[in-house]
Amino acid sequence: MQLDKVVSYHKALADPTRIRILILLADGERNGQVLAEKLGVTPATITHHAAKLREASLINERRDKNTIYFSLNHYFIKNSAAATEHLIYQNANSKGGTDILHDDHKRIRDSVIKNFFTSEGKLKTIPAQTKKKLIVLEHLVSRLEKGRKYSEKEMNDFIKNVHEDFATIRREFIMHQFMFRESEVYELNPQEMWARWEDLS
Repeated sequence: MQLDKVVSYHKALADPTRIRILILLADGERNGQVLAEKLGVTPATITHHAAKLREASLINERRDKNTIYFSLNHYFIKNSAAATEHLIYQNANSKGGTDILHDDHKRIRDSVIKNFFTSEGKLKTIPAQTKKKLIVLEHLVSRLEKGRKYSEKEMNDFIKNVHEDFATIRREFIMHQFMFRESEVYELNPQEMWARWEDLS
């Protein structure tokens, strides 16, 4: 299990200034100058910490002319907390009695895969519903090798074999924690960190 990926997420939180930035962004989108003024630091300091938060997918950025605006990646923050809890407690109550639930999950998964993939393994369309989308993404990343580092070109080529919109799917892999990206190098996260479609209604 690649615990370093779990640690890297929490490292991004392990700084008072970065926590304060996230707290301010919880009220809504702000630019770097406003954040610097509110925290009493230089814009360069904000740029440094924002880069760390962005690398960990904790915040989003958008540019409007010469100004960069930051906002929280709400889904990733909440899901990462749940993923950490799941990782810690995953074996605490494994005393059986879950066979029926597993069978139901298998039926749902098989149904989604049958509906969204052709017999040749091509993805017909990216599901709009989050639960179905996560099943599709999980099915795709299961074809990748654990522990292998993929270049961005390799990821694009892999995705293009099943669907033309490689940029969206690649971004979804990161957003839902199936993969970890650093300096345009991609690697599978531990499965315990993946967004769990089983927890969605």
